[in-house]
Amino acid sequence: MDPQPDRAYSPTLYESLEALPEGVTGEILNGQLHTQPRPSTRHARAAIQLGIPIARGYDDGIDGPGGWWILIEPEIHFVYDTEVTVPDLAGWRRERMPYLPEGHRIEVVPDWVCEILSPSTASKDREVKIPLYARYGVSYAWLIDPGKQTLEVYRLDGGIWVESGFFSGTDQVVAPPFEAVSIDLGLFWPPHGSVAV
Repeated sequence: MDPQPDRAYSPTLYESLEALPEGVTGEILNGQLHTQPRPSTRHARAAIQLGIPIARGYDDGIDGPGGWWILIEPEIHFVYDTEVTVPDLAGWRRERMPYLPEGHRIEVVPDWVCEILSPSTASKDREVKIPLYARYGVSYAWLIDPGKQTLEVYRLDGGIWVESGFFSGTDQVVAPPFEAVSIDLGLFWPPHGSVAV
């Protein structure tokens, strides 16, 4: 007689993440599965307005030095399938990651991450994800708050985040690690109210 009774199969956290419905983003942070719906339109606009000049200058090398991969919402595996984040944007120096990996998993720690804060994600981004990025050695982190119309720039120094820039409103942004491009922060914030179609 088998001393072990039949047990129901329990999916791993990563299998649960992969099984999420379309339109839901999942992350595994400090051993817990976190989910969130698609971002708001203001969140998405901030991501694209930031991504365009940085990608042109640092990924494409058109208006800057090139030498980077810049990706929107990449799936980053810091510890195989037990620590998985999806930053709004991330960048890798090509000397560290010469080729983009096949599929959606990236297991190389990024050099730069950017999180765009929303009322539902701000505390998780600040209190869970930003310390996690420091723990795994991400060199630079940017935080954009569309509600407050601000951009905070941090660099990692001895495992501690040090603020290296704070911008708001319509400031022109020149900030590490992307000092070769100037970013018009005013373009991030569309006017409130209805939009004519």
